[in-house]
Amino acid sequence: MRASTSKIGWWFCLLRKALYFIHLWLRDNCQCSKCVHPDTRQRMVDTFSIPKDISVKDIKRAEHVKVEWSDGHIGEYPFRWLAAHNYRKKPYVDRSRALQFRKFKQYTPAVEYPTVSYSDVMAGDEGVMMWLQNIYDWGFCFVKDTPVDPESTEALLKRIAFIRHTHYGGFWDFTADLTYKDTAYTTETLGAHTDNTYFTDPARLQLFHLLSHTGGEGGASLLVDGFKAAQTLLEENQDHARALMSTRHPYHASGNEDVCIQPVEQYPVLKTHSQMRGQLYQIRWNNYDRATKSDWWFDEQERWYEAAGHFNEIIHRSNMEIWTQLEPGTVLIFDNWRMLHGRSEFTGKRRMCGGYINNDDFISRYRLLKFGRENVLQQLGNVKGNPKNPFSFV
Repeated sequence: MRASTSKIGWWFCLLRKALYFIHLWLRDNCQCSKCVHPDTRQRMVDTFSIPKDISVKDIKRAEHVKVEWSDGHIGEYPFRWLAAHNYRKKPYVDRSRALQFRKFKQYTPAVEYPTVSYSDVMAGDEGVMMWLQNIYDWGFCFVKDTPVDPESTEALLKRIAFIRHTHYGGFWDFTADLTYKDTAYTTETLGAHTDNTYFTDPARLQLFHLLSHTGGEGGASLLVDGFKAAQTLLEENQDHARALMSTRHPYHASGNEDVCIQPVEQYPVLKTHSQMRGQLYQIRWNNYDRATKSDWWFDEQERWYEAAGHFNEIIHRSNMEIWTQLEPGTVLIFDNWRMLHGRSEFTGKRRMCGGYINNDDFISRYRLLKFGRENVLQQLGNVKGNPKNPFSFV
């Protein structure tokens, strides 16, 4: 067993078989308890803080392989894990289309937050339509003057459609107690991410209502417009945009003993519409839930890490971050297919409620309210990009 001088990384002589890995991939996928949470099984290492020139200082073989990295970390890699994730195929060839964008509004501090009132939404479909239009245009919306109780919040969410039930339950009413083994149920900082990357069909809408926060402070809410970030990425480096469109990744939710959820296939960070000339319609970005990917060639790995690092730098820019402090009585709802969300660390006890709504149910309600049932039925099957076509709104 020895370190390789090759730029593609280093290899192990294991069971008479050479296993090849690049440094960055192997450091990113360290299996020690500091890098993979022992309870939630989520990725804890900050991928984008790893030095690009990371190198191996020493390798030791015991009950598993231990690697001393140039950043001081001691990596741990079980033999079976290494064998399972070794992959060799022909070099990657990019055949992705150009990235396109639908019309959308970009929030800046110069404008007020998109907001509706609870009473208007509950009063009739006109208020619901105003609410959904804000969500579709801006990616998020606040609902002010909401009664501070879970029953009223649940009734508000059901004005759109039925609430999606997942392994977290249906309508949530929770505190940070790790009932569900997920970092969302802690008091820790959460970086900008999208939810449900481990589902084949991630929930489209996500709603939060802070019911109370006692005995502490912090917990500011973060939103980042993923469409705006992707647009910036494309403007700054088209190759990076193509890499995030074409390279597919596995995700998982495996914290609780009775759960190990993975999507039916791997998905890229930037999901584009095959019938609308590459129009972006979904962002999947969650470094916590990204599983170890083995089915990619070395140049594809290097290409993706460079592109992902660029995207990560963009979403951390101050002009990309929308920070708000949620208060009882003000509900936040956002498009989980577009907006990344997170929060700052907090102390004390917070009680939150909320829930998910599926994409198809949200879009159905939106199209019917915007165009009317007859117009929607007349355009069934039409995928032309036309502002009068309900099905061009995805």
